[in-house]
Amino acid sequence: MKKFKKRWDITQNWQLLFPLFGLLSLGYTSYKISNTIVSDFGLITIILLTIVLSFALLKFTLFLFKKLEKKWILDAKWEMIRVFIVFAITGSSSMLVGRPIIEMIGITKENLNPILYWVLFIIIGLIFYQILLVTFGWLFGQYKFFWNFEKKMLRRFGLGRFVD
Repeated sequence: MKKFKKRWDITQNWQLLFPLFGLLSLGYTSYKISNTIVSDFGLITIILLTIVLSFALLKFTLFLFKKLEKKWILDAKWEMIRVFIVFAITGSSSMLVGRPIIEMIGITKENLNPILYWVLFIIIGLIFYQILLVTFGWLFGQYKFFWNFEKKMLRRFGLGRFVD
């Protein structure tokens, strides 16, 4: 355990919640994917595929951590897990918020060209993504990181004059 804490720069026990939550989320994601792919082959197959996918996703995530560790400026390595959690929650939430908004406006797949519908859906989702990213970043104690990330993203969209 000491080796794990040292590797992730964990100085207090409450910080262990983020690696634990990250592993649980990774396992749940692997299960959902496995269940979707091989649901007809039985529980044993789902469990085996979940284990294989969990291992593969963990390796991929650790690879991303190594790449982004130099690019993102954070105080400790465990904070990268917190950042990944914020990205995951924000991505899901922006679509959950965007769907009722687009329906409230009266836009549906039935009354609009499907391509135009999805373009509008993605645009509305992106708008809420920007707002939710900073909000969830603040809730998870990473406001400064996500505000700087947001400013960089808005500059890429050509909207930098609104944040400077």
